[in-house]
Amino acid sequence: MIIDSHQHFWKYDPVRDAWIDDTMQVIQGDFFPEHLEPVLKANGVDGCVAVQADQSPAETAFLLSLADKYDFIKGVVGWVDLRADDIEAQLLAYAGTSRLKGFRHIVQGERDERFLLGEAFCRGIGALAKHGFTYDLLVFPKQLDATVTFVKQFPEQRLVVDHLAKPYFKTGDIDEWAAQMRSIAQSPNVYCKLSGLVTEADWQHWEPAHFIPYLDVALEAFGANRLMFGSDWPVCLLAAEYQEVKHLVTDYISRLSAAEQQQIMGGNAIAFYQL
Repeated sequence: MIIDSHQHFWKYDPVRDAWIDDTMQVIQGDFFPEHLEPVLKANGVDGCVAVQADQSPAETAFLLSLADKYDFIKGVVGWVDLRADDIEAQLLAYAGTSRLKGFRHIVQGERDERFLLGEAFCRGIGALAKHGFTYDLLVFPKQLDATVTFVKQFPEQRLVVDHLAKPYFKTGDIDEWAAQMRSIAQSPNVYCKLSGLVTEADWQHWEPAHFIPYLDVALEAFGANRLMFGSDWPVCLLAAEYQEVKHLVTDYISRLSAAEQQQIMGGNAIAFYQL
């Protein structure tokens, strides 16, 4: 199976979704499963993982309601307040919700570059594994130093770095990012998504060659058994069509064995999220 490990749905709200500013008019609208399903079929993708875009329990409920109606949504990465005093009770309330696979916090939006290491947040992360939940790491390169420390604290927790941690494609800066990603990858419980590439580059003038040095680092560090294809639809539409985003990955990994390609294009997502 081919699985898109990272995409979003939303009913556009200009207040709640203020991050979608006027430079992003192409995604200032509603994006629902009925919009994505024909795109997945046209691109030979069998299913997807829907990831939170808003930090609220309502977002988790919204995504789960969609997953109940559409079988191609194989899993949901929701949001829960990991710093809450009653985090254990909140996680227990989700017991038996089979399509809920894990959680994500928009750490890239936190002013504190060491947010991940906060005591309350780490207490919440520490509660996830025993309930079988994963955690998606959404960080900027400036937060990777803290991320290196963070992943070492949770060797039993399934973790995945979203969007290659958003490297600086526009400037070509790679050395510090590469060193930190290699350090993170030393923890065998950490995976990485080949997603969100085109929107971190020049939306109008990106070329596949711009990403190759970064993809080389990811492949070397994580190996084919810990990388996952993700489209980041509909955000990717700011810079590319779905087919272009998929081909970025499939073209790059075409030199790998058929088994390794299958892992990256679906097998690893199925294993990580237990789809």
